[in-house]
Amino acid sequence: MYIAMNRFKVAAGSESDFETVWRNRDSSLAEVPGFVEFRLLRGKANEEEGYTLYSSHTIWKSEADFQNWTKSENFRAAHRNAGDRKAMYKGPPVFEGFNVVDGI
Repeated sequence: MYIAMNRFKVAAGSESDFETVWRNRDSSLAEVPGFVEFRLLRGKANEEEGYTLYSSHTIWKSEADFQNWTKSENFRAAHRNAGDRKAMYKGPPVFEGFNVVDGI
């Protein structure tokens, strides 16, 4: 299994808009071979720096399945308007990918 995560620093006051974008997004993930599960995680607010931390969290059967999705038309369609919402973010998303250690 492979877990792909993107961390987002969402500008204070934009949390509801950010969640709405994700809630209404047509990602077509359920149709993608190897896709298992998606979660959007909300972390604590960092009042000092003016953001709330979020993470998108997808589980895939394999890293190859995830890589294939990133090269697909479904991926391009899901991310087509991402640049239109830059004011919502404090910097770009930060990607982290992990292979699950079997047997542990």
